[in-house]
Amino acid sequence: MVISQIYDKALSLIPLDAEEGVVLYTQAPLEELVFVADRLRQHHNPGKSVGWMIDRNVNITNICFSQCMFCNFCRKKGATDAYITTTEDYIKKIDELYSIGGDQLLLQGGMNPDLGLNYYTDLFMKLKELYPSLKLHALGPPEIVYLAKKEKTSCHDILCRLIESGLDSLPGAGAEILSDRVRKIVSPLKATAEEWIEVMRVAHELNLPTSATMMYGHIETIAERIDHLIMLRELQAEKKDEQYGFITFIPWPFQDEDTLLRSKYGIRSSFNNPDYIRIIAISRIILNNIRNIQASVLTVGKETGMLSLHAGANDLGSIMIEENVVSAAGAKYRFSAKELQSMIREAGFIPTRRNQKYEPWK
Repeated sequence: MVISQIYDKALSLIPLDAEEGVVLYTQAPLEELVFVADRLRQHHNPGKSVGWMIDRNVNITNICFSQCMFCNFCRKKGATDAYITTTEDYIKKIDELYSIGGDQLLLQGGMNPDLGLNYYTDLFMKLKELYPSLKLHALGPPEIVYLAKKEKTSCHDILCRLIESGLDSLPGAGAEILSDRVRKIVSPLKATAEEWIEVMRVAHELNLPTSATMMYGHIETIAERIDHLIMLRELQAEKKDEQYGFITFIPWPFQDEDTLLRSKYGIRSSFNNPDYIRIIAISRIILNNIRNIQASVLTVGKETGMLSLHAGANDLGSIMIEENVVSAAGAKYRFSAKELQSMIREAGFIPTRRNQKYEPWK
C-alpha cells in the first residue's frame, strides 16, 4: 500500500479504511502525518484561531459500582470518604466559577446505585433555577445506559427527561476504547461499545451537542485505536446537516498512577510525546467529518499541547478549575486562563475563547 496515495485520499476527504489507518499509524513518518493533518485542520478551521474556554468540573458523587481498572477516583458505597455533592457545595463552586467569568459546569461522577433519574432531573432543575444562565455539560453514555436499565426504560426517554430538566450537552465520557475485548478487561461493568454508540446516536437524533473521546495507551492495539476512530466517524456520518452531532474529539493518554491496571496487572501507560502527536494527526486525518480536535493539555502538558496545534488540533480545552478523576491517576498539569492564552500565542496562533458548542464566546 503506497502511503502517498493514502495521503491523497485523506486530503480529498475520502474516508480511510481500517487497513489504511493502521498503515499510516505504523509506517508513516511523523513529520509527514503532521503536514497532512495541518492541511486538513486548515480545511476544517481556516486561519490561526485556537479555542479555549472556562468551565468547572464538579463530581456529583464518587460512589460507583463500576470500579474500572484505570480509575482511582471511585469509592464503594459505605467507604469513609464516599460522598454525594450537596446543594451548598454546588452553590459555592458555581459562585466561584461565575466570579472568574465562566458559566459552564461539567457534571460527572460515579454510577451510584442510590441515585436514580429523579435525582438527576431534580438536580438539573435546581441548578438552572438558581443559575438560569448556567450551561450543563453533564453525565455521559455509561450513566445514560445505567439509568435506562435502572428505570426500565429507553435511553431515548432518559435523554428526553434530562434535556427537559436542563441538560445542554452530553460529554463523550466512558468511551475509553470502543472495543468490547478491551472493555471486558478495563471496565467490564460499564456500557458496551455498542451501547455507547447507541446513546450518542440517540443524542444526535435529539440534536443534543456531544463530544467524543478516547483514552488510549493501556491494553489496546493500534488496530483497536483505528477502529475506535472509524466507529466515531461512521456515527457522525449518520447525522443530518442541521444536527450538532460530535462537535469535537479529545484523545488523552491513560494515567497509570496507583491504578489496578498497573498494580495488579503491571500495565504501564505507553504515553510518550511523539506518539501523542501521532494520535492527534491520525485523528484529524481519519475523522474527516468532525470539525474540532482538542488536545488534552491536562494530561500531556504545555510543550506537547503546543505541538499538537501544528499537527491537526485546533483547541486546547478548558482551564479546568477543578478536575478529580484523571488527576487521581497522575495528571498534574493546570493552567490559568492567562497561561492557556499565552501558550496558544507562543505556538503562533490566536486564542479564541469559546463555549461548549465551539461558538465564539459572547
